[in-house]
Amino acid sequence: MPRVPTCRAAFLAATLTLCASIAAPAAAQAHPGSLADSTRSTVETVWHGAQDLAIFALGLIGVDYRYGGNTPEDGLDCSGLVRHVFQQVTGVTLPRTSKELARVGKEVKRADLKPGDLVFFNTRRFAFSHVGIYLGDDRFIHAPRSGAEVEIAELDNSYWRQHFNGARRLVGVLPGMIPSAEASTIADAPR
Repeated sequence: MPRVPTCRAAFLAATLTLCASIAAPAAAQAHPGSLADSTRSTVETVWHGAQDLAIFALGLIGVDYRYGGNTPEDGLDCSGLVRHVFQQVTGVTLPRTSKELARVGKEVKRADLKPGDLVFFNTRRFAFSHVGIYLGDDRFIHAPRSGAEVEIAELDNSYWRQHFNGARRLVGVLPGMIPSAEASTIADAPR
C-alpha cells in the first residue's frame, strides 16, 4: 500500500523556506487609483495562487510513485501529481500526460520561472516526457520514477539541467485560474 507522508517537519521547513523566498514580489507597492489597486489585487491573487500550488504540492512529499497514478492514496506519477495539485488548489482539470501539459499555458524561459510554473524534461528519449512544479529558488517538486517517492529536486543538478525541455505558466494565463481577480480588473477598467 502506498505511503502517504506522516512526517510534517520537512514539509513545514520547506514551506517556510518557500514562503520566505517568494514573498518579496507580493510586497510591491502600487500607485493609488482604482485601476492600479485592481491591478495590484490581480497580481497578488495570481501570486498567492502560485504559492498555494507550491505549498499544496509540498504536502505530497513522500507519496509513492505509481505509473498512471492519480491520487496520493494510490500513488502518483509525474503528470498525475501536477494534475492532482492543480485540481485540488484551483479546481481546473488539466490534461493527463506531460506531453499534453506541455501544450497548455504560456511558454516561460528558465530565467523567468516563478513558483507554480510547470517544468519539463526529456527523461525517456522523447521531449516533454517528465513534468514537475517549480517551487522557486531553483527547485521543483516531482514524482520521479518507479520505486521512488514525490520529492524536491534542483534544476541546477547536472541531470535535470541536461534534460530540461522548457517551462509553461498556467497561473494567471489559463481562463478560470483566477476568475475573481480577472473580473475585478475588468470591472475597474476605464471605459
